[in-house]
Parts: sequence; C-alpha cells; structure tokens
Amino acid sequence: MRAWLVLVVAPPLLLVLLLARPAIDGSWENHPAHFWLVLGAAALATALGWAISVAARRRRDARLLLISLAFIASSGFFGLHALATPGVLLDGPNAGFELATPVGLLIAGVFAAASSLELSPRRAALVIRGANLLLGALVAIMAVWAFVSLTERPPLDDPLAAEELNGWQLVLAAVGVGLYALAALGYWRLYRRRPSRFVFTFALAFALLAEAMIVIAWAANWQVSWWEWHVLMLGAFVLIANTARTEWHEERFSALYLDETLAGARDVSVVLADLAGFTRFSERHDDAEVAAMLNAYFERVVPLMEQAGGEVHQIVGDELMVIFGKEGDDPEHPVHAARAALLLQRTAEDVARGHDDWPRFRVGVNSGEVHAGVVGGESGHRKHGIVGDVVNLAARLESEAPVGGILVGEETFRRLGGRATVEALPPRHVKGKERAVAAYLLHDFPSPPEA
Repeated sequence: MRAWLVLVVAPPLLLVLLLARPAIDGSWENHPAHFWLVLGAAALATALGWAISVAARRRRDARLLLISLAFIASSGFFGLHALATPGVLLDGPNAGFELATPVGLLIAGVFAAASSLELSPRRAALVIRGANLLLGALVAIMAVWAFVSLTERPPLDDPLAAEELNGWQLVLAAVGVGLYALAALGYWRLYRRRPSRFVFTFALAFALLAEAMIVIAWAANWQVSWWEWHVLMLGAFVLIANTARTEWHEERFSALYLDETLAGARDVSVVLADLAGFTRFSERHDDAEVAAMLNAYFERVVPLMEQAGGEVHQIVGDELMVIFGKEGDDPEHPVHAARAALLLQRTAEDVARGHDDWPRFRVGVNSGEVHAGVVGGESGHRKHGIVGDVVNLAARLESEAPVGGILVGEETFRRLGGRATVEALPPRHVKGKERAVAAYLLHDFPSPPEA
C-alpha cells in the first residue's frame, strides 16, 4: 500500500518542484517523440476501451459500458492531440492541439464518475439501451473536433493566447479533477466492499488522471513539467492494461460488475443436450473419428443456438448447455428455448444422415428462477454461470429423454401456453427429487408468422 501511496503523491510533488525551480524545468521540444508517445498511449487506451466494451455488451453491464466510453473518449482526444502535433500533419500548433486532451479528459471524466455509482437496475437498463446512442454521440463529437482541428478551421485554427489558454485549461482542470476525484472515491468505496486488486487499480488510475488534469493546467508547453501529464496518462493506461492482463481470461472484468450482474436472481430457460451412447461410440472409434463427429455436430448446432437467442454456456465433452433469458430482457425465453431444442434435434439429424453408427442427442428443457453470477476464485478460474434446482431438473429431464427426443419440465410446458404439440408422460422419479416430476415430450412448435 505504501508503494501505491508514493505513486499517487510523487507526481504533484514533482510538479511543485519543477515549477518552483525553473532552472531544472527546462525545455524539450521533440515533435516525433511526442507524436509516437501520445499515439501509442491512445492506441493502448483504445484497445482497453474496446475490450471492456465487448465485455459490457456480453454481460449487459452498465458500469463496464460507462468505463469503456471513458477510455474511448480519453483515447480518441489523446489521439487527436497526437495527430495535431506541430510538424507532423500540421505546420504549427493550433487550439485543437492545445485543448484536445483536457477536453477529452473532461468528457471521459463524466463517464468515469458515472461508472463509479452503483446504478439501480432501472437506470442501468437505460444506460444499456442507450449504448449505441452514447457511443454514436461520442464518435460524432470526436469526428467534428478532428475535422475542425486538422483542417485548421475556426475556432481551432490558431494557437490560443497564453492568458486565454490558461483560462480554458484552469476551468477544464477544475471540473475534470472534481469528476476524477469522484470516480477515484467511488472505486475506493467499491474496493472496501470488494477487496480486489483490479478495483483498486481503477481507483489509482483515476487518481493519476486527476493529477494529469492539474499538470495540464499549470505546466507550459514543451517544458519538462508539461511532459509529466503525458507520462501520467500513459501510466494510468499501462497500469490498468497490466492488471487486466494478469486477471483470469474468463470474466476478466468481473470485479467491476454492478452488484446485479455479479450475483442476482434470473428467470431463465435451460436447454441441456448430450449424446446417448457417446461412451460406447468412443470405445469403438479412434480419437480422430470421435473429434470429427463432435465437430460436425457442434459446428452446425452452436451457431444456431446463438442465432435463436441463447447463450451457449458450456460444451463439456458431448454435452451442450444453452441458457435463454439470462440477461432479463426476453420474457418469451421458454418459447425460444423450445423452438431451439427442436431446431437442435432437426439439425443434428441432418448432420448425422449417412452415419448410422453416430450417437444421437437427447434434450431436456426447463424454466424457472436461478441464481446467476460469477462463480470462482479471485485469482483462479471464474465464470458467469447459473446455479439452482432449475438446472438440476433440466439435467434429469435430459437423461430421461428418448434418443432424438426432447423432454420439457412442467414450468416450461405451462409457459408455452398450449401453443406446442406435446405428449404428457407419466410422472417419473428422478435423482434428487423426493416426489415424481411431470415431464412432457415436445413434438412440434409452430414457427411465428412472418411479418
């Protein structure tokens, strides 16, 4: 902890020392070095923003989405600052070069501060629904800034006078420091609840970005002190990238999830399928033939399950598990799961045509409330999974299903609302259940009418 404290305290002390001793705050105006340093930092931040955005959309997590927008904003304007380096694309400095970074950091600070809040489910859903609008607006702002700055059009055509530049930078710094201080404090509080190194790293990185805003406001262009804020921004991005690299690759950003994403109740439908007779087939064929058979099935089936709206949760050997409705935005998930199960069997039958010795699938479908969240250790394997009796019963239904058939549980059958063609089977006793459970053999489900 002391080492991290030194990292936070050292930059402002260095700035004070350099400003107090002008003799050591010399001038170093190296345009190529500036261009590549800033462009490299912007590329790193862009990669981080993209990776976090992918995770945010997969988990529909508003906090991750806001973090990704913060990185995209800061990296975009930092990249514009690089492109406006005098002597690279432009002959001399202009207002776009001087203000791009503080403006970008200010916009990023809004997203960073918002991400540090524990949003209610309703507000988080609003953020997710507005994801494309937020990203589009951000990209539009950066595109307009780039066009005006790089084509040297008013008001970004000429360098700002010293007093005007100082005024703008002081105002931007004051607001930006406040936003990043809120973000750092929010992530520190989150760290107190979830003592994760990754959460602490974000608190530290936002503190460094707040310090970068201070340096921007007080340091003169091309002085040694001016280079400090470039290093601070690069350091913040490297710090987060390095910590992300050391996290478990599955659910790498899970320490940052909103509470609702991290653990909560979900109403879902589960489709479980495995190959009857797989063990016997494996004993009679070599490994290459077994692998070819599995690949032939899953290469066709898995994309279809995803297109049907399911999340392919896992493939273990010959078993496939698909979840429908996990994100809470699909009230018709039992219908989609039933149709997907039928599609799975029909596709598998088509794949196996001409291979009479291949094992065939049996499928179980069940619906109800489960616990959805991250399962696994802080430093080891982590996965965003579901647990509960609904999953267990789906597995029992699958094991009871006839080869090539689909058994649905009572709750799934009830929610299909009589729209499916099913055959009620005698209640059966299954492992783990004291009472016999109802089961229905699914024969058909009409496709929705075309629009």
